[in-house]
Amino acid sequence: MAKKIAGYIKLQIPAGQANPSPPVGPALGQRGLNIMEFCKAFNATTQNLEQGMPIPVVITAYGDRTFSFITKTPPASYLIRKAAGLEKGASIAGRETVGSITMAQAREIAEVKMEDLNAIDLDGGAQMIAGSARSMGIKVEG
Repeated sequence: MAKKIAGYIKLQIPAGQANPSPPVGPALGQRGLNIMEFCKAFNATTQNLEQGMPIPVVITAYGDRTFSFITKTPPASYLIRKAAGLEKGASIAGRETVGSITMAQAREIAEVKMEDLNAIDLDGGAQMIAGSARSMGIKVEG
């Protein structure tokens, strides 16, 4: 028989750097989950990724105080800023341009994000990434 799901917890944690401090500790503590067990499992799962890269994670909490989790791909905004070599996007999107990426870079980002995008093919995913870049004040060339 399947376990009864008590709820879902969505967090964004730097790869390989999960620790019991906020936001991880309080979020898991409310559900009565073992915080250190999650931190060890998450860090082991993300150890081969770039350290500090934000990783969205969906934790499924069960009624018997156990859990499972699924890691997603890094946010598109993080990958776009990394490709453009920027610290942050434009403060006034649409009015100022802070950098640029090529359409080839947008395709590369779409390849990485494809499993989390709701696009039919790679071209559609690249268009979604290009739209995100434009909304951050980053010009897409090519």
